[in-house]
Amino acid sequence: EGDGERATGRAVSASTAIEFMMLCGRLKRTKRTGWVQRGLENCESVSDHMYRMAMMCFLVAPELGSGAARDHLIKLALVHDLAEAVVGDITPACGVSKQEKHRREEQTMREIRDEVLRDSAVGAELYDLWSEYEAAKTQAARIVKDVDKLELLMQAMEYEHAHSIFFDDFFESTMGQFTTETGKQWADAVFAKRPSNMTRLQSANNDAS
Repeated sequence: EGDGERATGRAVSASTAIEFMMLCGRLKRTKRTGWVQRGLENCESVSDHMYRMAMMCFLVAPELGSGAARDHLIKLALVHDLAEAVVGDITPACGVSKQEKHRREEQTMREIRDEVLRDSAVGAELYDLWSEYEAAKTQAARIVKDVDKLELLMQAMEYEHAHSIFFDDFFESTMGQFTTETGKQWADAVFAKRPSNMTRLQSANNDAS
């Protein structure tokens, strides 16, 4: 029997629900590693990141053409980094291979499904959503992958403005990486709103004077 067929229909008890919500609460205290590594204080949490992604999915959903599809995108966005409540936000700079990162996160999602949510239907659904996102084989998963990168760029642009610093590497690393039409259109819009290096340098100099 496949993982997608393990749902038993069993309801989640109030005690189990509270235990799971406390696990989710860790995401509010888990800072996004990329910003921490760049010395930004009071940077966004994983929970902050996923919330805006979910709101973005309200707007990009028309590419899939139905309200049900929109709800599925929102679910994918809310679940895609859930494992980071346990393993943390692992980035390439952490020295962990993609394979090892995936292994740790997959093990965590299995534990959430089997131990925290005790083989409930919702536990199986969360695991299946995470697996769909990771595999990136469905159009919905590809859209949310693009939304993940878009939210990163938006946050980078906001920090650039707030701190008069540049995050060119974030923007350069995502060029050509968007795979959906909506993702490409939104990326173009973000890049269009980002001032040029000269404009940003002038703004930073004016702020400092």
